[in-house]
Amino acid sequence: MTEAILDTPVVEGFAAALARQMRAQDTHGHWERKSDYQLLEPYIVDREKRRAIPIIGDPDPDMLWRLELFYGAMCLEIERRCGRMVSPMMKMSHEGFGRMVLIAGRLVVVNKQLRDVHRFGFDSLEKLNSEAEKMIGQAVEMIEKFPAVADY
Repeated sequence: MTEAILDTPVVEGFAAALARQMRAQDTHGHWERKSDYQLLEPYIVDREKRRAIPIIGDPDPDMLWRLELFYGAMCLEIERRCGRMVSPMMKMSHEGFGRMVLIAGRLVVVNKQLRDVHRFGFDSLEKLNSEAEKMIGQAVEMIEKFPAVADY
């Protein structure tokens, strides 16, 4: 990430919700002086960074934690928009292949096949926001389409 981006004062959209989720995990205040952009930097994996990561690799615990935070923040955003509780469930192999589902009641609102999670990230903050907003929009649409199942 360039210094110019790190100096930008405001993170908007889903990225702001993700930064709040990360700060909520900081029980000892280690990240108080970090900007939101600095907190979100591990989620920005441009082509150059992606090329430096081996194609085959096992995800480390920090990577799995960031993945859980990403989808946890997505659950909170879906809840905020439609007023229904949404829970994440992840099943992951030690090789970085698995599935993430977000569930409202008995309704699966996001069903994401995951692979190569050791390389999980987005080309830019804008791409992170747009991909997340797309999934959140689809989830809210699904809940609105099947409210009885989401309420169950």
